[in-house]
Amino acid sequence: MFGVIPRVRFIEPQLPSLVEQPPEGKHWIREIKHDGYRSMVVLEGGKARVFPRNGHDWSDRYPSIVGAASNLCCKSAIIDGEAIVHDEYGRSDFESLQSAMKTRPHSIILYAFDLLHLDGKDLRQHTLVQRREKLKALVGDSTESRIQFSDEFEGNGAAILKACFSEGLEGIVSKHALSTYRSGRSKFWQKTKCFTESIFVVVGTRP
Repeated sequence: MFGVIPRVRFIEPQLPSLVEQPPEGKHWIREIKHDGYRSMVVLEGGKARVFPRNGHDWSDRYPSIVGAASNLCCKSAIIDGEAIVHDEYGRSDFESLQSAMKTRPHSIILYAFDLLHLDGKDLRQHTLVQRREKLKALVGDSTESRIQFSDEFEGNGAAILKACFSEGLEGIVSKHALSTYRSGRSKFWQKTKCFTESIFVVVGTRP
């Protein structure tokens, strides 16, 4: 049963289903698919913790995100997002993220895209649009913060995917604007990559 919950805790994230083509039609919004680690920020009593998908505490790997979350104007919150590092062109770089955890953790940014809890209220039954409105107001628009709001795009999914391909981005995630938040794999969140991966068996070589 949803409602007021006394303490905030890690929640298993909602996961997008992989599709070849983005869904079209009314109520779909698009976000850039960042190549990083899915991360859940849990904030309570001025103390922030960061968890990956498996629920282990990775707070010590993300000091910049922990610091930014601790400065948010709220008593408690659960923020869903992706921890990334930018390359020289402003794109997410997964390999650089792995090394940054050890050598330059303050370069890591969280792109926040959902808000599950805020100040004692469980928001998972609210629509995605309502949750993101509250998230945007909470995170703010400072370009210096290590927590950035993940912007959305409306319109033709195929055209947006093509634009991402031309910019060298990984792909897009399409989300139904009226959907609630449910842990696990979801048809209301669908990811489409700008490239496909295949496995081939080598049957012979020629020098």
